[in-house]
Amino acid sequence: MHKRVLDNLTTAVLLFNRDLTLTYINAAGEIILADRERHLVGHNACQLFKLSNPSLLANLKQCLTMAEPLVAYSTIFSRLGQSVTINLSATPLLQDDQVQEVLVELQQIDHHLRITKDEQLLAQQNTARLLVRGLAHEIKNPLGGLRGAAQLLDLELQSPELKEYTQIIMAESDRLQALMDKMLGPNKLPNKNTLNIHEVLERVRSVVQAESIGNLSIQCDYDPSIPEIHADKDQLIQALLNITRNAVQATEGKGNILIKTRIHRHVTIGRKRHKIALKCDIIDDGLGIEPEMMKQIFYPMVTGRADGTGLGLSIAQALINQHDGLIECSSELGHTVFSIFLPLGTGNE
Repeated sequence: MHKRVLDNLTTAVLLFNRDLTLTYINAAGEIILADRERHLVGHNACQLFKLSNPSLLANLKQCLTMAEPLVAYSTIFSRLGQSVTINLSATPLLQDDQVQEVLVELQQIDHHLRITKDEQLLAQQNTARLLVRGLAHEIKNPLGGLRGAAQLLDLELQSPELKEYTQIIMAESDRLQALMDKMLGPNKLPNKNTLNIHEVLERVRSVVQAESIGNLSIQCDYDPSIPEIHADKDQLIQALLNITRNAVQATEGKGNILIKTRIHRHVTIGRKRHKIALKCDIIDDGLGIEPEMMKQIFYPMVTGRADGTGLGLSIAQALINQHDGLIECSSELGHTVFSIFLPLGTGNE
C-alpha cells in the first residue's frame, strides 16, 4: 500500500542507509535518475551522484554526519547528457540518537515551470482562438450575401466583359470563405480509433519527402515499445504535416529533419497528470525562430514568412488539443524542436 502511494508521487523519494547505500527509490526517482529501481538499489550515493551532482553527494554526507535535516534549492542535476533543476530535501532518520537512514526528496523545478508555462500557453491560445472565431463568423455572414448577390447578377448579365467582374467577385469570395474556415479551426470532433503512431509518422515522412525537390534529409528515431494510441488518424496526419512542412521551409528544403518518438512518464498536460505519454519531436537544423516570435507562433495569422498565412501551427495545436495533447517549441540557430505530447491511457492515473 505504501509503495503504491509513493510510486504515484511526483516528488522523487530515495532512502539511503547509514553507509549511504540506496535501499529504496520510487517511480519519480527512477525518472530523475533515468534508470530502473532494480538497477539503482544497492548502489552507493558516490556511484549515483559523484559525476552527476557532487554537491548533492556532499549534502547527503553532511546530513549523515551532522544528524540534521537540510535543504538545497535550485541545484543542477545531470543525467544522460541533459541537466535538470531540482530542490533537495534530506532528512536523517534517527534510532537511539543515531542516524540509521537518510530520506531524500528531489523535486524537479523546471518540470513545474513547464506546467505553468503550458497552462499560460493554453489559456492565451484559447482566448486568441475565441476572438478569431468570433471575427471569422462576423466576416462569413456578409461574405455569403456578397457572393449570392454576385451570382444573381451574373445570371442577369449578358455581356462577357461584365460577367468577368462577377466571376472575380465570386472567386475572391470563395477564397475568403476558405480562409475563414481555416481560421475557425477544426469543425468536427475527432473520430478516434486504435492506431500505431509510427504508421502516421511514416505517412507524413513519405508525403513531405515526395513534396521536396531539394536535398532534404529526413531521419527517424522511433521507440518500438510505444503502444498503440487512440486517435483520429486524419487529424494527426494533418497536424504533423503542418509542423513538418514548417521544418522543411525553415531548412529551405535542403537541411536535416529528425522525427523522434519516446515514452515519457508522469507528464502533466494542462491540468491533467498522465502516468505515461507519447512524446514526438520534430527537429530541424534551419535558421530557427526569432525570440520575439516564440510566444506567438501558435496564434492564428502570426507568421514569419511573407507568403505564409499563419494558420498551420494554430490548426496543428487545435487538432492536438482535441486529443488532450499539447505542442511545445524550443528554438535556437540550427536547432528547432517541436514536441508533441499525447497521453497514453486516461489522465490522473
